[in-house]
Formats: sequence, structure tokens, C-alpha cells
Amino acid sequence: QMQLVESGGGLAQAGGSLRLSCATSGRTFSNYAMGWFRQAPGKEREFVAAINWSGGSTIYARSVKGRFSISGNGAKNTVFLQMNSLKPEDTAVYYCAARTYAWTYAEGGSYSYTADYNYWGQGTQVTVSS
Repeated sequence: QMQLVESGGGLAQAGGSLRLSCATSGRTFSNYAMGWFRQAPGKEREFVAAINWSGGSTIYARSVKGRFSISGNGAKNTVFLQMNSLKPEDTAVYYCAARTYAWTYAEGGSYSYTADYNYWGQGTQVTVSS
């Protein structure tokens, strides 16, 4: 089992910055990728950013590219999301996710969908005021 705990959410003004953290515990020896997703009221959970620990490649949603940056620590058990130039539409609950199993050939290394992850945190609220 793996536990994920997010922190760093809160209230920010438009144009401001926040830094989210996600710390894992438990089954951290098998961690292939980690990602951030968000869910606004009345909307589906959507992809924000992710990091593939093999090689350190990253991927971003078009809506946050250039404003958000995902990174991880050397132990591959903590991931960060630096959010700059925040907009009111970034308001959502942000969830951290982890994948602890290898990809099949058919999956092709995908790591930007909710189905790509098998562990989730409880979420942290981010509110951006205009």
C-alpha cells in the first residue's frame, strides 16, 4: 500500500503563485510515475501535470503549460507542483496520484489519464481570487 499526502493548497490572488507538495509513504520502492489532477465543482477530474520517474520526462495540460512546473526529489517519493501566474479558472481541488506498476505494451507508457494511476491522495483546495 502507498499513502499520498498533499499540502500547500490555499488562497491566492490572480497572478500569484502556490507550491503544492505530495509526499508518499508505504510502498515507495515501486513508483513509476506521479501526477497532479484537479477537479472543479461540477466538473470531471482533469489532468494537470505528471512526471515519469524513468528518465524524468514531464507532461503538462495545455491550460497550464508555461505556468506550472512539476518536479520531484531524488528519492522519487515526493513530487511538487509550482503554480505561477494563477488564474481564477485554476480554482479546484488538486489531487496527487502515483502509479506503482509497470506499463504493458498496450498502455504505451501513458501517464496523463486518471486510469494510469492506482493510488490517490485526498486532495488539497486551491482557490484563486480575481
